[in-house]
Parts: sequence; C-alpha cells; structure tokens
Amino acid sequence: MVTGNELHLYEEIMLLALRDEEGTVASGATYNYAAGGAVLAELLLEQRLRIEEPRRKKKLVTLANAAPVGDELLDECLGKISAAARRKRPEGWVPHFAPIKQLKHRVANQLCRRRILKADEDKVLLIFTRTVYPEVNPEPERRVIERLGQAIFTEVEAVDPRTVVLVSLADATSILSVIFSKQDLKMRKERIKQIANGEVTGKAAQDAIDAMQGAVMVACMTLVIASCATHWQRQPRHPQA
Repeated sequence: MVTGNELHLYEEIMLLALRDEEGTVASGATYNYAAGGAVLAELLLEQRLRIEEPRRKKKLVTLANAAPVGDELLDECLGKISAAARRKRPEGWVPHFAPIKQLKHRVANQLCRRRILKADEDKVLLIFTRTVYPEVNPEPERRVIERLGQAIFTEVEAVDPRTVVLVSLADATSILSVIFSKQDLKMRKERIKQIANGEVTGKAAQDAIDAMQGAVMVACMTLVIASCATHWQRQPRHPQA
C-alpha cells in the first residue's frame, strides 16, 4: 500500500522517463504504455483486481474489490474495469489506460504538487509552445534508481513486488537504458530476466507480474509497429512510369 510520502508506480515511471533538466520524455521511452501497465499492476497489488484463469486458459482481469483506492487516476481506471461489460486479458486493458487524455500531464502535475517537478514552458522551433516538467527535487528519483540498481546489480534474493514490476516495465519500454548504461544492462540481462519472470519475489506478486507482462507485450508491439512505420515512410518511392 502506498502511503502519503511514497510515489505510485506510474509516478516513479514518469520520473525515470523524464529528462531531469529538459523536463521532456526521453527519446524511445514508451511512457504511456509503461504507465498503463503500472496502473494495472498497482490495482492488483492494492487487491482491487485479481487474475483468473478460466477453462480456456486465458488469464483474465477480474474485479475483486470496487472500493476506491483514494488516487484519482487509479480510481478512474478501476471504474473503467468495474463498468466493463466483459472481462479482458491484462494486455487488453493497457491500451485502454495508455491513451487517457492528458495522461502524461496529469501525472506530471501530481508530481508538481509534490514539489518534485515544476511546470514550465518551452519553445519548439521558436514557434510552438509546450509545457515541460524539469525536476526540482532529485531525491525521490534518486531513491527509485537506488532500488532498481540494488535489484539489478546485486544478487539480493528477495526483491519487493513493486520493484519487480518497475524493473520489468522500465526494461521493456526502454526506460532502463535512459538511467543505466546499455553495456552494464547487457551484462545483467539474465538477472533482469529473472526479475521479470518473478523468480526473485514471492508468489503474492504473481498477479501484478502477469499484468506487467501484459503491458510489456503491448509496449513491445507498439515499438515494433512504430519502427516499421517509420522505416517504410523513409523508403524512396519509385517514380511513376
């Protein structure tokens, strides 16, 4: 359970994805899908949802407790699941959460209210104005990075469920490579895989891990589709005869 001084998983993902000084999401980081997976995993960790496996062996997200968590974004997403006519697989819910209107700005503004970020304006090509969120208090992000570093770069046997989800989402959505060197991560590839598979945490986190893996699938598919689309757009067209 998150206390008043702790950050939600989706807020931690935001801090990791943002460039500290520029206040923009790092290139290649699919933040919205990481946030969607973090929301789903957190609702499972808060025991508002559970994963069931019916006869067809397709894992489905099931409402376990409709009581509000007390967080605006989490409760909005919980309401979507509660009102749904049919149950969905974990990877089916992430695309419903990722495109929530102004998701990045809503999360950033929460962190502004916590005085971790500040809202500022920036010019693009000296014409367009956009809102950016540079970091003003680096301490919360530093603690998150320390947790990730201990999980990945040591052989600690028990990693807490929230850190398991965070490592896995940050890895699959290219956020880990924003904060650690690619060479160091490559050397710990097997360790990261063990964390993502839930091999270094208790069974109590398995539902959240399942949800996270669903988010990972969606995020990876999105990256592949976007990459292919960019590739074909750049291909020279044959002149007409």
